Amino acid sequence: MHASRQARQTFRTSDGLNLHYVVDDYTDPWRPARTVLLVHAAMGSSRRFYAWVPHLARDFRVVRFDLRGHGDSDAPGPDQLSFLRLVQDVAELLDHLKIERVDIAGSSAGAIVAQRFAMDRPHRVDTLGTFAATPGMKHGLADYKGWVRNITEKGVARFLRETIADRMDVSAVGEGFVDWFTTESARTPVHVLERFVPMMRAVDLTPDLPRLACPVLCVVPGADPIHTVNEYRVIEQAVPDCEFIVYEGLQHNITDAVPDRCARDLHRFLLAHGDKQ
Repeated sequence: MHASRQARQTFRTSDGLNLHYVVDDYTDPWRPARTVLLVHAAMGSSRRFYAWVPHLARDFRVVRFDLRGHGDSDAPGPDQLSFLRLVQDVAELLDHLKIERVDIAGSSAGAIVAQRFAMDRPHRVDTLGTFAATPGMKHGLADYKGWVRNITEKGVARFLRETIADRMDVSAVGEGFVDWFTTESARTPVHVLERFVPMMRAVDLTPDLPRLACPVLCVVPGADPIHTVNEYRVIEQAVPDCEFIVYEGLQHNITDAVPDRCARDLHRFLLAHGDKQ
């Protein structure tokens, strides 16, 4: 992996899709490096972690990939989208890269995928980082049916612009960011989100939280209109080794609105839990 400082590549899944991924590796070539796998949110892509890379890639090999139907990855066919299939994609990517163990972190829906991966394959996960993610979207406050209806009728970009206040404080982000954020998110086809959102809406991992055997970092937005802080706290209450942090006053999309803060907290957490590979 050290031969290339950054690599943008694809791999083929066992059900025939090409998924895009990026490896950012600026670690010392003569030392073994831990791998951090970042899993993006719905309507996201690996590009949405762009600001995290400078904080992490000097000390860790950073792998980012586009979920099926997102970013530069292939869109799934009628029988190629399920929650467990997303989890399997993580395993197949790591197999492709010949990486046995990882530190895994995710944003929102991506962190729910990361949670299930850590539950099902504890032998492959050293630490788990969840950002703006409950154990599932089943009990959220959002009108997910309304989301799908509005995305279908208006398109992704317009839907996000109309709901941007639920996601971030527009006055606090850099000039031009909202335009970039909505344009990048709108790369996700409407027909994919029409299936993706209801699929994730049905997920509830709460009963399985005690299966998380690794250290967990749980970072949550304190002013999230989609989930209450208590919904997030079930992770802290169920997981023995959990560091729980609330970003007071911030809306749902903390990984986009305050990426440097998120990445610094993850970097600190990873160093605190040592080199386990």
